[in-house]
Amino acid sequence: MIEDLEMRIGDPTKGLPDDVFLFLTRVTPMINVDLLIRDEGGRSLLTWRDDGYHAPGWHIPGGIIRFKETFEERIRAVALQELGTRVSFSPEPIAVNQVIHPTRKNRGHFISLLYACSLQAPPAQALAFCGEAPRPGQWAWHEMCPEDLIPVHQMYRKYLQVE
Repeated sequence: MIEDLEMRIGDPTKGLPDDVFLFLTRVTPMINVDLLIRDEGGRSLLTWRDDGYHAPGWHIPGGIIRFKETFEERIRAVALQELGTRVSFSPEPIAVNQVIHPTRKNRGHFISLLYACSLQAPPAQALAFCGEAPRPGQWAWHEMCPEDLIPVHQMYRKYLQVE
């Protein structure tokens, strides 16, 4: 069974087939990085998420670390994938949280590392939220923690206020 599974996976450094990934999230914690990006005015850069795991809402950009991928590589990949840009970041996380969803079958246990990041270039304008209803993957600057922040990111509420 294990050999069949390994053949089906291919190169795990490139990601996993969805069914294999979801199985793994049922039996082991996932480790993810989240990117806290603030501008000179203290606003936070958030992206809209609508993936079926939470009610649609704003969230801090982030991603699950792949096999043999460093924290730094995942941070860079998230910035490019979710914002279309590069970031610089502190080498140590500013927060470490464990997230356990007691009733969720898939994606029910995470160790989340929050990194303070700075944009090296503006985010992709094509992904900017421009009014009306946000669409998945769009970004927007926020002066305050939005009411529709996804529930799992409520742990970051204190970081999402202009000081």
